[in-house]
Amino acid sequence: MAVSFILLFTHLCAVTLAYSEPSCTETPGPQFEFQQDGDYLIAGLFPVHNSRSITRTVPELPDCNTEIFNKHGYHLMQAMRFALEEINGATSVLLPGVKLGYEAYDICSETANLLAAFNIVSKQNVEHQNEQLTTVTHNDPKTIAVIGPDSSTYAFTTASVMGYYLMPQISYEASNELLSNKWLYPSFLRTIPTDRYQVRAMLQLLSEFQWTWIALLGSDDDYGTQGMQSLSKLALKYGICIAYQAIIPSYSEATRTEMLQMIKGIVQTNVNVVVVFSGKRKASGFFSLVVEQNVTNKVWIGSEDWSMSTLVSRLPKIKSIGSVMGISVKAAEMPGFAEFESLSIESENSKVNEEPVCQSETFSEILACYQVCDQCRLLNSTDVPSLLETFDIQSSFNVYTAVYAVAHALHQLLGCDSEECQKKQVHPWQLLQQIKQVNISIHDAPLYFDNNGDPPTGYDIIAWDWAGDRVSYKVIGSYSPNPERLLINRDLINWNAKDNKTVPTSVCSAECWKGYKRVVTGAHVCCFNCEACPAGTFVDIDDLFNCKPCEIHQWSLPESDACLNRTVEYLPWNDITSAVLIITSVMTLLLTIATACLFLLNLNTPVVKSAGGKTCLLMLSSLACASCSVYGHFGVPTAVGCAFLQELFCLSFTICLSCVAVRSFQIVCIFKMTGKLPKAYEFWTKNNGPHVFILVSSAIGFFISLMRIVLDRPVPIENYSISPDKIVLECSGTQSVGSAMETGYVGLLSFLCFAFSYMGKDLPANYNEAKCVTFSLLLYLVSWLGFYTTYAVYKGKYTPAFNTVAVLASVLGMLGGYFMPKCYIILLKPQLNTAAHFQNCIQMYTTKKSDH
Repeated sequence: MAVSFILLFTHLCAVTLAYSEPSCTETPGPQFEFQQDGDYLIAGLFPVHNSRSITRTVPELPDCNTEIFNKHGYHLMQAMRFALEEINGATSVLLPGVKLGYEAYDICSETANLLAAFNIVSKQNVEHQNEQLTTVTHNDPKTIAVIGPDSSTYAFTTASVMGYYLMPQISYEASNELLSNKWLYPSFLRTIPTDRYQVRAMLQLLSEFQWTWIALLGSDDDYGTQGMQSLSKLALKYGICIAYQAIIPSYSEATRTEMLQMIKGIVQTNVNVVVVFSGKRKASGFFSLVVEQNVTNKVWIGSEDWSMSTLVSRLPKIKSIGSVMGISVKAAEMPGFAEFESLSIESENSKVNEEPVCQSETFSEILACYQVCDQCRLLNSTDVPSLLETFDIQSSFNVYTAVYAVAHALHQLLGCDSEECQKKQVHPWQLLQQIKQVNISIHDAPLYFDNNGDPPTGYDIIAWDWAGDRVSYKVIGSYSPNPERLLINRDLINWNAKDNKTVPTSVCSAECWKGYKRVVTGAHVCCFNCEACPAGTFVDIDDLFNCKPCEIHQWSLPESDACLNRTVEYLPWNDITSAVLIITSVMTLLLTIATACLFLLNLNTPVVKSAGGKTCLLMLSSLACASCSVYGHFGVPTAVGCAFLQELFCLSFTICLSCVAVRSFQIVCIFKMTGKLPKAYEFWTKNNGPHVFILVSSAIGFFISLMRIVLDRPVPIENYSISPDKIVLECSGTQSVGSAMETGYVGLLSFLCFAFSYMGKDLPANYNEAKCVTFSLLLYLVSWLGFYTTYAVYKGKYTPAFNTVAVLASVLGMLGGYFMPKCYIILLKPQLNTAAHFQNCIQMYTTKKSDH
């Protein structure tokens, strides 16, 4: 801060040495009400004139009165006077008994702006003596706040100076976002939104119409360059590419070639939308060349400083450039302002013949001699309605609200009530704290400042609307910064093109079809080819450059822009297949129970004894348990169903096969091994060999099942690999090592059963089980081979149904092959179920054996 102050002071010294003191007789004195006395003074910095673009070798103060009259700056100054007139009026409740005065400065140039700033701060805490250097001193009213300037470039200078004294400074048009830095500019505030919001409004406007391929131009000052930098930094975030960008200088013969080259660059990049972040004067010079070069059918996006300025819109043939849209400060109303200006002009016109008085005794008086506006006196009060344009009213309203912010803060600082205020010395830093706390509404427009000294207002979005050769500024939408929102009414837009309702396009590459990703082909992400996304992937709207894989529970076809949820498949209880299988299993269970009851009632008959006696009841019980295991295959798989029901079948069938094997072995021993190995048979019978074999065999099967449950327990799983669009609910471990061991052990018992049965194929018919057991085992083998073959080629909803069929086929095969022939004899051939018949069969076998 101190360094900036020293540099500015050095600049001031150089300027002071460069100007020549004006002649009191030749230079008119302060006029057109650049000053007004009061108890407290407000300084106003307004561009009543604009200096001509002349290159100066040394800093010097031009005579603003000889420069170009700026009616916009004139309106700004009048807005300050209008606000003070209202506040000082008898009907005002603000500052009763206190009169606010002002000092207005014409900042037609940077040096004029700098000198005005130093003149303001030079009066702080300075005691002025009279010309004779007597001991009598007097204190002039001090400036308590500054309104202005209009330019961001000028504002950087004044904000550095005012910040040193914590002098409140409220700008009405300086929108550069760097001025929000309170470390560098602690006393700077403003009533115009910061360019940070303007840049975001522009980007949202571009996104709204999907203009992603643009040119970006900025004026060669702080306003333009900073705005262009901010927009460039955020453009990619909004998916916008800047194909061409350049700096707009002030138009002159020296810069004409450069500007023509700039226009040529815009045309060659094939952009249809150009964003111009510039002040109105430089924009005017640029667009005069655009018209001259016959650049047409473009869309021009303007910043708030020129989008509604007649310096641009009244250029000859400006209509030919295409459509113009822009950002604008919120529309406002100032009741009575036009009438005030008319009366002010009439008042000044009455003084046109008065002789000016110019004192040059002090530096302030010398500077005051330069605050002259001869052209202001030439205005006609009847011209005010035509002079006041929308842009002038909006900016003037910013001045108006700035004055009211100071007045309200001073009202609080002086402890004013309904009757009077406590007049006292006011330090700038005290007023600054009060201004920061201002929260008022002026003509329904809220006014307060955030921590950065910025107002809460947003922007209007405007479009130039042509009626013949006359242009009007139509509000087509609005932008709100908090919360951030852009609203556009497209029906209000009349594009300046052949089809005034078709939105122009500006893209490097056409949008890809849905389900196609972008493959960048150059330096800009907006230039790309399109490539289809494969199945199982999709293009997310937030990332158009990659094919994202679907979530595990989702799927997609090729060329998809979204994933679909997979269909969850399992065999429900209410499925027709389930119903058929459940009925079959119930019938199988009932048949097994009925067989068991029949065998129990005929337990002591020869047929039941030859079949195994009580062992048959164990076999039938195991078959009943095996048929019950199928209920775990219906509905959503559960932990209990997966862990135990499959093991129940394996263990049950193991017991059944163990009984069949030991019964077949025992019959073979009786008829064929008793005579050959009598001691072995005696040992087998005395030590309950059949029961021990069944127990040991069953225990081995139980141990295998137990180890599988402990080490590799089947659990419900969601199988995603079966089908890309389905999730199959099933039990794990169908092809595990434990399952293979169980299957292998049951297969071993099946082989033993078949071997022992085959060895007894020539025994008496009542004891020959070879055909029956072979049939049962063959059905078992075929059913499970069929299941595993089907499982190898099909895994899905009906896999549990195939498993159930294999289980029921195994149970029914054993019932049909082993027990049904016995039931047939018991029920239909009772004459064969006698001891005599069995003895006769044995005798016939013995006779036949002896004959051989």
